[in-house]
Amino acid sequence: MRLIALSVLVASLAGCTRDSGFGGVQGRGRVAMGVDQYTSSHVFESWPDGGRIELQRNGSDSAGTARIRAHMRQISSSFSAGDFRVPGFVHARDVPGADVMSSRRAEITYTVEDLPRGGALRIRGSTPAVVLAIHDFLAFQRQDHHAAGHRGVDRADLPAPPPR
Repeated sequence: MRLIALSVLVASLAGCTRDSGFGGVQGRGRVAMGVDQYTSSHVFESWPDGGRIELQRNGSDSAGTARIRAHMRQISSSFSAGDFRVPGFVHARDVPGADVMSSRRAEITYTVEDLPRGGALRIRGSTPAVVLAIHDFLAFQRQDHHAAGHRGVDRADLPAPPPR
């Protein structure tokens, strides 16, 4: 149901997708996530087996916290099914790494965690190629959202992915 509502909303906001700058990302993020992106904080961390996305309200906001938690559960479900339309909408473009994460979704697990003012999505890849795609996805998000986080690993420390 929420995906249908988001699809209708995406279609009605088609003009807004032309702005790929920070303001556009923040505005579309508000639509997709249900909370003001300027009063929320994202963290995108790359870890040796994948990474973690965190979103929390900057202050006490029980309704916003509930919306973030619902959003984290929805994207966990969508990503598990190989559906990365929400990040594509928020960023008004294909998000690096999402194509591999979608096509190799059976090699990824997603775990949602409630946080005091929001939630987190832990992403674990089971192969080096998938972990690299997760890192690309998180690095792009970190940059485009002007968010906190760290790389946490050095690609040189990871085994090379097999040839495709």
